[in-house]
Amino acid sequence: MARLIDPVMQPDIARSGPKHVAVIMDGNGRWAKMRKRPRLFGHQAGARRVRQIVEACPKLGVDYLTIFAFSTENWKRTQVEVAGLMRLFRIYITREMQAFVRENVRVRFIGDRQRLDKNLQALMDEAEALTERCSGTNLTIALNYGGRDEVARATRRLAEDVAAGRLSPEHVDEETLPRYLDTCLLPDPDLVIRTSGEARISNFLLWQSAYSEYEFVDTLWPDFSAQEFENLIQSYGSRVRRYGGAKP
Repeated sequence: MARLIDPVMQPDIARSGPKHVAVIMDGNGRWAKMRKRPRLFGHQAGARRVRQIVEACPKLGVDYLTIFAFSTENWKRTQVEVAGLMRLFRIYITREMQAFVRENVRVRFIGDRQRLDKNLQALMDEAEALTERCSGTNLTIALNYGGRDEVARATRRLAEDVAAGRLSPEHVDEETLPRYLDTCLLPDPDLVIRTSGEARISNFLLWQSAYSEYEFVDTLWPDFSAQEFENLIQSYGSRVRRYGGAKP
């Protein structure tokens, strides 16, 4: 659970809090099962929760929010659930696109788009183009995303540049590879949150989260409130990040 801070000692969240928060939105299926409803009912509730968290970001000083919507491993789920999720993604993007513009939210997608159907790809392209000039919260949606897959694709592009003579092998280092990642335009996440009580990272932002702070909370994603999100942001402010160095 989040470590609550005494209100008297509460820091200025916008200054001391994380600028980039990544969220593994877990627990939709269990939430639906507890209510004796199909899993897609939980995914629909989870999609509605995203809007509340996005709306909470500006006052908390969170400039970047990255959410894990569908992993490269999620294709292993039943055909009915996968088809329902793809339909939900199309509905969500279509419904929220104009709202993103009104609320000045910049939308990006990361992941391998090639396996997604053409209509969904077109909607993703449209959302990115429509919000390109938005300067508020940066919302990144990981769709058909896997950390290992991302690194493999990045390495392939890097190798192609080396083979073509556009990049010298001696210039390949840990500063070079991030330029080939899906997240090349984003800062690394300061805080990664996983809901539902599971304590694993599930192949999410493997390279980028090397020095991120983590919070694993028991709340199922459809029940994860803006207040709980704020509590976690406050909790982050009490941490000391040393990046492998010693505390002064």
